[in-house]
Amino acid sequence: MTHDQDSSGTSVTVVSGEVELRLAVEADGEWIRRLRHEVYARELGQHALQASGQLSDGLDGSNVYIVAFRHGEPAGFISVTPPWAGRYSVDKYLRRDEHPVLREDGLFELRILAVDPRLRGEMVGKLLMYAALRWVAAHGGRRVVALGRVELLSMYLELGLASTGAVVRSGAVEFQLMGGDVAELAGRTLRRYGSLLRDLQRVVRWGLEVPFLPDDDACAHGGASVEALGRGFETLDAHRDVVPADVLDAWFPPTPDAVAALSGGLDWIARTSPPVQAGGLIEELALRRGVPEDALAVGAGSSDLIFRAFRGWLDSSSRVLLTDPCYGEYAHVVERVVGCRVDRFPLRREEGWRIDPERFARVLREGYDLVVIVNPNNPTGVHLDAAELREVLKGAPSGTRFWIDETYAGYVGAGQSLESYAVEADNVVVCTSLSKMYALSGLRAAYLTASPSIVAEVRRWTPPWAVSLPAQIAAVRALRDPSYYAARWAQTGVLRAELAAALGGIDEGLHVSESVANFVLLTLPQGGIGAAGLVERCRGRGVFLRDLSPLSSAFEGRTVRIAVRDAAANARVVAAVAEVLRGVA
Repeated sequence: MTHDQDSSGTSVTVVSGEVELRLAVEADGEWIRRLRHEVYARELGQHALQASGQLSDGLDGSNVYIVAFRHGEPAGFISVTPPWAGRYSVDKYLRRDEHPVLREDGLFELRILAVDPRLRGEMVGKLLMYAALRWVAAHGGRRVVALGRVELLSMYLELGLASTGAVVRSGAVEFQLMGGDVAELAGRTLRRYGSLLRDLQRVVRWGLEVPFLPDDDACAHGGASVEALGRGFETLDAHRDVVPADVLDAWFPPTPDAVAALSGGLDWIARTSPPVQAGGLIEELALRRGVPEDALAVGAGSSDLIFRAFRGWLDSSSRVLLTDPCYGEYAHVVERVVGCRVDRFPLRREEGWRIDPERFARVLREGYDLVVIVNPNNPTGVHLDAAELREVLKGAPSGTRFWIDETYAGYVGAGQSLESYAVEADNVVVCTSLSKMYALSGLRAAYLTASPSIVAEVRRWTPPWAVSLPAQIAAVRALRDPSYYAARWAQTGVLRAELAAALGGIDEGLHVSESVANFVLLTLPQGGIGAAGLVERCRGRGVFLRDLSPLSSAFEGRTVRIAVRDAAANARVVAAVAEVLRGVA
């Protein structure tokens, strides 16, 4: 064992390298029940002694157990009760309607932290708490709650949990109700123990299907497949060997006119500054979309427009409503970049992830500064009919601004865009990416449509040369070839249906749902391999999928998103998924 200091200078005792943390398996059940009995019955007197020397829990069928071993021997465990369990242990003692912390969306309960008495001078307990926090974050958790034993209150507070003041007694044990924001807890932990955790990463055997340390504080986009190119793009040809079904880039090339224009003059294009305000692109967009030029603003992809517009409109006092699940960039910008107060409108699996217009309209009456609607939605792939959406917008409070993301609207068909409606409204902005639908993701091009007054604001915040010359040239050529793209979008629908049917044929326990866009969702049955495990094992076969767990707890850690590729690549996806689920090495 070694000694170290955290960032505050406090000396802490660190476990040696013979430590393993992982999810419990069936064989761990007996020692977990015995340690639980030793701590909570014999030592603390919370429960009556059992002749068997084992103590079970009523939520054992729903809990996730994270276990620690030292030198191969059990050292301790912590349990996590996820929201999809339908109930929490704390429900036995407290009413949710009396405690706001218990009514949060994406709420996970941390409980039954037990450490072998011989190891309590080491960091086993803190490592288990940290592992639980990492697991919760990887499954879309936004808030955690715990009943913390009073004698361990200092540890919970040190880790960043805050006491609500509510006291609970169970047997001879007194608890306090603790709560915390997952992102804030993670940030505090890294600030305080960052160097220590980086040291531990080299010696602790980490068996959870989530990285020991978070990558960074940015939005976790898909795109792990691009790692095959090398950090310095040394192995560009490697893209031929992988299936990048983790990103929603187009499977087809841009229009031949765009390819010819770029390749024919690449040496000149690379060294030449683009038109400062992309006037030619705006003119082409106005012609093709049938809207005035002063109702259009362009950017280097939709993220460019999101960051510029939201930081201009919002501040820490702003109230924002997002659907849940929703494209992760929006939560990142409004919560982590701007720091707004954010509410979620939950979409429900049992309702097909559809926005219920009546329920949505009722929520809007609460009054929000900004409401974001991705339509069709990413990652659920569900579309709300334009006529229904217009009725919702018309009935909303006048002070609410709406941001409608129509990145994948081209797959739905004609008449479903609200661009013309946005020009006349004074509180609606429609954002459309050209990257995905027009096979220009690497070039980055997007635009928004709104009233001229709103557009003037966004243009004022736009730096010169925001859209590169290759992007402007390719986007103009793409817009001039609608028949090429219409054919490709139709072909995407055929490939999507074939992919969904092939995945569904692997096992009757799988649930496959087609989106209206260029991807399908695959939901795994409970009790088997989870989304993270499937993604990791497929990656070893050169097939990259997207685990949707971090986006929302509504996915229950069981759903992956699979982008439509060409027929050969789709066949590789199906083969990889089948091999993993059948246990092929």
